[in-house]
Amino acid sequence: MNRKLSLVALCLGCLLPICARAASVNPATIPDGTYTVKVEKVIDPQHVQVLMDNGSEAVLPAGRATVNFSKVQANDQLKLSLIKGTVMVYADLTTH
Repeated sequence: MNRKLSLVALCLGCLLPICARAASVNPATIPDGTYTVKVEKVIDPQHVQVLMDNGSEAVLPAGRATVNFSKVQANDQLKLSLIKGTVMVYADLTTH
């Protein structure tokens, strides 16, 4: 009996990291609006991976040529406006 419990505990332990990850969402499915997000990583000057307040993560593209994420860093907090899944404007709320 202890052997079966150990096996079940091992299986659950292996699955926990998978369950703990944030669900990735398609930015096009995010309603237009203003959001406060935490930067997980900057992919390139035109794309940023963020963690939304609801716990989901998304890779957001710049919506215009003037939007550039090159000065943003991981763990920065941004306030941004999304239209059709793209960032039209953002403000870095983090003081460096």
